[in-house]
Amino acid sequence: MKTKNVFKILALSTGLVLLASCTNLDEELYGKLSPDTYYKTEDEALSSVAGVYYRLSYMLSPSTDGWRAGEYGTDEMFCPGRASGGWYDEDNMQMMSHTVKSDNGAIKRLWGTYLFPEIGAANAVLASLKESPNVSKFNGLIAETRALRAYGYYYAMDYFGNVPIFTGTKVDPNNLPTTNTRKDVYDFIVTEFKAAAKDLPSITAVSKTAYYPRFTKEAIYTALASLYLNAKVYTGTDDYEDVIAMCDSVINTNAYSLEKNVGDCFLATNKSKSTEIISSFSVDPSKNAGSNQFILYTQNALDQYKYSLPFSPANGYCFTDDALSRYEKCDNRLKLLEYGPQYYLDGATPLCYSNGTQLVLTTIKDMVSAADNEGYRVLKYSPIGVTWSGYNANNDFVLERYANVLLMKAEAEFRLGKNTDDALKLVNQIRQRSNCQAWTDLSLQKIEDERAREFIWEGQRRRDMIRFGDFFTGKWFYKTTTTEDWRGIYPIPDYELQNNPKLKQNPNY
Repeated sequence: MKTKNVFKILALSTGLVLLASCTNLDEELYGKLSPDTYYKTEDEALSSVAGVYYRLSYMLSPSTDGWRAGEYGTDEMFCPGRASGGWYDEDNMQMMSHTVKSDNGAIKRLWGTYLFPEIGAANAVLASLKESPNVSKFNGLIAETRALRAYGYYYAMDYFGNVPIFTGTKVDPNNLPTTNTRKDVYDFIVTEFKAAAKDLPSITAVSKTAYYPRFTKEAIYTALASLYLNAKVYTGTDDYEDVIAMCDSVINTNAYSLEKNVGDCFLATNKSKSTEIISSFSVDPSKNAGSNQFILYTQNALDQYKYSLPFSPANGYCFTDDALSRYEKCDNRLKLLEYGPQYYLDGATPLCYSNGTQLVLTTIKDMVSAADNEGYRVLKYSPIGVTWSGYNANNDFVLERYANVLLMKAEAEFRLGKNTDDALKLVNQIRQRSNCQAWTDLSLQKIEDERAREFIWEGQRRRDMIRFGDFFTGKWFYKTTTTEDWRGIYPIPDYELQNNPKLKQNPNY
């Protein structure tokens, strides 16, 4: 299959009729193309599949509630209101303090702006692929689209638990979708991922550079490993053996390895050349094909001068001592974090305000009216080497990387009490890459903490904290009480319940 330049035109969307959400009957018309007049070639069909990739990428974009939903409510990310103005948002405060209500605007957008439109787009593209006169040529594209839809349902099931499984292209107002149980949705996702993997190419059978950033078998095996690792949360029954099997299917290709530095995975200059990235989303704001606004949302305004940015960052997302204290002083991952006195890139010249006072980043002290220097920053998507289009960077969004495969396998082995020596070796690969001393023993707490250090702000922490339990039992800045178990999933938005009376609200909301 040829990728060519189709992933550089993601912003063209799918060219099909899409649903605004699974239960909102107002249709969005993006074009009037039909299977009879379109999809005569693989490249034409791929342009629509690329649009579904584009929609799924919103789940990793820091400018959307798709990404924020997986970070707010954890101990690693906050967004305080600023004394200088801006940023205070009651919907976000509810998420950060585990007090979300069913009328929360962020949850409404998560469901109706990001998740179900992506699923609806996949449904529409699948229907057109299958109805095309050239369907026999599209097995791989059908597999990709099934995997994209399954990923959308993975997020929906992870965040909302009990959601409707809908695979049609148009909702019948006389036969609205009903709520499926979390177990039903889990089983559907597993089935779809497995079916997709059969028809996708292995990374060993394609040119990694030419095929990038499309899903391979290994991308789906990694997704399945993640799903299985959390199976007990989703279904009540663990599935660690399958975690190991899926991780081994990736490891045994010998196609992936850890980058020298963890930050290399997120550089705008690396992209398809990375040895560690397993799945990602292509970004090219110069061609109006997606953008990465990570630096805009995260950094202090003075970083404009530190990194020679063409804009002033908005001083938004940050973290506290709860996350910083997990790192050892020797840990090279600290280079991705900004805290304490700030300097220019030479490491010697103080970064100062106009009055000559040096910027010193402190932990957050006030969530309602924080000073501009409160909150530490994560440089996950580095501004170094970026080609800017205004405040839009061209760093690709990373969905999964090899480090997670190693740590997922290690956790599964340790939880099963088998091959614990191998589990220790796997964790130590991650630690030694970051210049940390190798451990001689392992525990679940050590594994969780290592995951927290490695994947800060990568959308893993909320899922991890729920699986390990401290999402409910833990206390940290702005969460000073224990959390009820039922808050492990978000409420179905009121708006969706009003649109579709057949949906059932999650318990206790």
